Amino acid sequence: MAEQKKNYYDILGVDKKATPEEIKSAYRKLAMKYHPDRNQGNAEAAEKFKEINEANETLSDQQKRAAYDYELEHPGMGGFGGSAGFEGFGDFSDIFSNIFGGGFGGFGGGARAARSEVGEDIQREMTLSFMDAAKGCKKTFSYMRNEPCAACKSTGAKNGTEYTTCSKCQGKGVVQQVQNTMFGRTIRQSVCPDCGGNGRTIKEKCPDCKGKGYQRKETTVSIDIPAGVDTNSYMKKKGFGQAAPNGGVPGDLIIVFRVEPHKIFTRERFDLKMDLPISFKTAALGGTVKVPSIDDTFEFTIPEGTQSGQVFTVRGKGIKSARNGTGNLILRVIVEVPTKLSKEQKKEIERLDSDIELKQCERMKRYSDNVEALYGEKPFK
Repeated sequence: MAEQKKNYYDILGVDKKATPEEIKSAYRKLAMKYHPDRNQGNAEAAEKFKEINEANETLSDQQKRAAYDYELEHPGMGGFGGSAGFEGFGDFSDIFSNIFGGGFGGFGGGARAARSEVGEDIQREMTLSFMDAAKGCKKTFSYMRNEPCAACKSTGAKNGTEYTTCSKCQGKGVVQQVQNTMFGRTIRQSVCPDCGGNGRTIKEKCPDCKGKGYQRKETTVSIDIPAGVDTNSYMKKKGFGQAAPNGGVPGDLIIVFRVEPHKIFTRERFDLKMDLPISFKTAALGGTVKVPSIDDTFEFTIPEGTQSGQVFTVRGKGIKSARNGTGNLILRVIVEVPTKLSKEQKKEIERLDSDIELKQCERMKRYSDNVEALYGEKPFK
């Protein structure tokens, strides 16, 4: 069974239609309440703070929010490589620092412990033809990214081993300053100035990446796109985003789809819709017409006396989806009236019309009766 998707709107306590300002305001209040510097040693608060940042990272970004909303409405459509949907973006303390301008000096000075960092996600758009999106396809594309250096395992140190534990912070990434005041003893934490919070010092830089831990390279990926993707649905390739510093986990590649319109079909979830033009003769006498579907054409029988605008549903001729079954093909009949007629054709129509009685045309008969009842006049001669 698929993992239940977190509801980021519930986490922030906002409505699904909340404005960016309302989301930002809700995030500020919750982040202040659950920030680790105010809840030291409280594992529950730390987990809540992580969830709040995760929700804000998605809902505060227009494209990520659109993709997230689509997945809530279309469960199971996201994620290849074993992952469906968003699982958090970036580093939470960095997000907090960007919004509040450097953290809480009185509650710990914005210090961060040495940790395994996470690289940034990369988001790319991919345009698909209507049929590729409906039937599924395989696509290969290339993009530039900071690829983790294989030689040093993205540590920046030669062979991934030429570094030592920082002697100043003992590998913690932070240093403490104790100060005695009239109000008692206060302890402040700050980023270790010697290692920059990494907890280690490189002895010899990796010759391949020059100590950066990554190399700028072109990456090529192949994607198996399932049948039924639509505009704003997305897929995720774990570990194919930007490299993370200090040997951390690379970010993810997020591909958001844009589907081109079709010349015949429109789409409503997994149903296909189309207008089917037919002649007056076919509408009056009935007959068969060729109708297209996703894979081929088939013969559809128009019953005698079909009216313009009448809708027919052909079951199982829509878009196939592994998770949602197969949609239907919905046909709206449009009776085409010739715009130009020869003299002979006009005479034939007039002769035919004179032979047809009003009672044979149900709508015209009802309309005529109503007009005569209300106004005392017959609309048709």
